[in-house]
Amino acid sequence: MVAALTIDALEVDFSGFKAVDGMTTVINEGELRVVLGPNGAGKTTLMDLISGKTASTGGEVRLFGRDITNRPEHQIARAGVGRKFQIPSVFRDLTVHDNLRVAVSHEPRVFRNLRLGMAPADRARIDEVIALTGLEPVLDVIAGDLSHGQMQWLELGMLITQQARVILLDEPTAGMTQAETLKTADIILKLKGNHTLLVVEHDMAFVRKIAERVTVMHLGRLLAEGPMAKIEQDPAVRDAYLGSGGAH
Repeated sequence: MVAALTIDALEVDFSGFKAVDGMTTVINEGELRVVLGPNGAGKTTLMDLISGKTASTGGEVRLFGRDITNRPEHQIARAGVGRKFQIPSVFRDLTVHDNLRVAVSHEPRVFRNLRLGMAPADRARIDEVIALTGLEPVLDVIAGDLSHGQMQWLELGMLITQQARVILLDEPTAGMTQAETLKTADIILKLKGNHTLLVVEHDMAFVRKIAERVTVMHLGRLLAEGPMAKIEQDPAVRDAYLGSGGAH
């Protein structure tokens, strides 16, 4: 197995408070890993450290063996780490199709992208994303007019067209209807294998639908790791959740 993402003794100290404290785990290529933990466990901060949004104060992050610790955010993104936040970052004034065209292009200027012709490989990649996300009926809709779920799928589609090798998803189903949540689970399951995914989520029904291997954090540290069935029976995990009000 090839290690896609290696997190080795990673930590960040905010004036004496260690939000992530000696965190170590390895996520293999093509794996779908879910990160669980009560509020304040350090899950989103871990994502910040991996993506370069926050600088670590110790430890290492390696992407396919290459050290990306504390590299600038844009360099880490260019190396193949794509991050989806809870609030989608799409071009709200452009159509769905134009958003995907911008995402697939290597040209940094947005409107120049739309004037350029697309290579056949880029067009094929967009077609694959449209089929995967089910966005075909809304291709000509302005992104700002999409439903909450559709906008989330568009942003995920944009990450896929950019060929992110590792995709970080922070609470991808927050605010979704049950039907949207189920569709999101189906999309994520189809990505597994071709992409490596790290998902932070609180919705346990959603987690049970997608999870294979689960990492549980508590107070910035690794508390437990393993298959979902084993994690749910782990006394230390149950104590951590019950002691802090559970997962939300």
